[in-house]
Amino acid sequence: MLAPVRFLVFLTILLSGVLSGALAQGAPAQPAPTTTAPSAQLNVGARTIFVFRSSLAGFPPQDRAEGARKRLDKALALGGAQRTGTRAIEQGTQVLLDGRLLFLVTPDDVNTLAGDSTEEAAHEAAALLDKALQERREQATPRYFLIAGAWCLAATLAYWLVLRALGLLHRRVRAYSKRAVGRRLEQVRFRNVALFDAEHVVRFIRQAASALVWSARLFATFLWATFLLGHIPYFHDWGEQLRGYLAATAFDVAGGIGRALPGLVVVVVIAALARLAIRTAGSVLKRVESGELELGWLDRDTAPPTRRLVNVAIVLFALAMAYPYLPGSHTAAFQGLTVLAGLMVSIGGSSLVAQGASGLILMYTRTLRKGEYVRIGEAEGTVVELGMFETRLRTGLGAEIALPNALVLSNTTKNYSRAGGDAEFTVEAAVAIGYDTPWRQVHAMLQQAARETEGVLQEPAPFVAQTALSDFYIEYRLVAQARAASPREHVDVRSRLHGRIVDVFNLNGVQLTSPHFVQEPAKSHVLAPECWEPEPAPAPAPASALSATAAGATAPR
Repeated sequence: MLAPVRFLVFLTILLSGVLSGALAQGAPAQPAPTTTAPSAQLNVGARTIFVFRSSLAGFPPQDRAEGARKRLDKALALGGAQRTGTRAIEQGTQVLLDGRLLFLVTPDDVNTLAGDSTEEAAHEAAALLDKALQERREQATPRYFLIAGAWCLAATLAYWLVLRALGLLHRRVRAYSKRAVGRRLEQVRFRNVALFDAEHVVRFIRQAASALVWSARLFATFLWATFLLGHIPYFHDWGEQLRGYLAATAFDVAGGIGRALPGLVVVVVIAALARLAIRTAGSVLKRVESGELELGWLDRDTAPPTRRLVNVAIVLFALAMAYPYLPGSHTAAFQGLTVLAGLMVSIGGSSLVAQGASGLILMYTRTLRKGEYVRIGEAEGTVVELGMFETRLRTGLGAEIALPNALVLSNTTKNYSRAGGDAEFTVEAAVAIGYDTPWRQVHAMLQQAARETEGVLQEPAPFVAQTALSDFYIEYRLVAQARAASPREHVDVRSRLHGRIVDVFNLNGVQLTSPHFVQEPAKSHVLAPECWEPEPAPAPAPASALSATAAGATAPR
């Protein structure tokens, strides 16, 4: 079993070798890659005087650095004045010490594409060498070490005092935030309710104070380390690099703030103008909403949505104008964040936009108004809120129905409040009576029930319409105007009307049942007046209008 496997492996290796050899023979010969010698540094103490990057006369950068180091040692051993200088020749610029050659700066050692020249590089190397030699002479005397030690000790003492002061300040801020800020926030109340949670605010102040104190400690540590490195022998270069980094960072921060200030000023001006425009438009539209001002194309119903649309338009226009002036608006991170936010809104806000558009259509077409009694699909009640995204109905039976505006717009709306005046609405009652009852009698009974119902208006007079002639009964609909100031009163008026209709029909001996006719019922479905209040129903009042009506009512069938 293993023999075939080994054979396949051997055949694969053989074929791959043959193919690679063929490809190597057929491919054009590639030139051998050229290797460049690594650069080498000439250091004096902790300072880098020059970096050799090219070969010269066959000597690599490392040999050039070692040769420069040996020539420097010989020049120092002679005990001259240790004066540095430069001299330009045809091959580049020489760096000298007391007139003796140390090394040559060639054009290949500098970045000519960036505009650097051998003269500038040689002058910079001579200046660094002069500074390094001066530090070397100073470090050779005991007086230098005493002065440097004294400065380091003083800096360390100052650093310790600063840390103690920061710790004391931190403790004072924590105590003050608990004692003063917490008590004052507890006193900020509106209608005897505290507006701020003192514990959360105090915790935030303490955390912010801790962050500031630790930032100050880190900054003090950075300054202390920079000062010490600048005074400790053989570490002057590191100290200068830290000071340079600190200065460069400070200049970058100051420059960034300076560059951002004009844009921030423009943003503040745009925000102030947008706020002024919003307040001005809101003042005008609020007057229209209250009825103080009348405009042909605006009224009390369309003023609130118009105010919202104007505010949104002003805010969007202000954002579009202020966006280019925001700090960091041209960075890839800021642009990517805005693109992501726009994508999320476009994907997740499609239904939201549809609901908002439906709400605007309902508002501007004046289909509904707050306080009207309507029926939308299977929902019926008083409109208590006509919002941008949903419409709320209160049924008066202890329930509030929230309907999405898109659903309201797609369903048939039946408005019972447009026919009358303020607080008036249309109340209807539908009954089905058999053909054996005269329709004129049914009309009279329904109108009587409407007249005797509390809350039903007599003007305009209630009327009855025969809406259908079905197989076994006639359908009647009583239409009247009623007055109600709340959703519960709508329900009460309708309930009283239905109860009164039942009473009047019982008094006149007319059955309200409308079954599919098979045969006459064995027992009449009409209730006599003495059976209207069985236990536990309350007894009727002595001077009831119903009893007077019952005494004179005759209704033969």
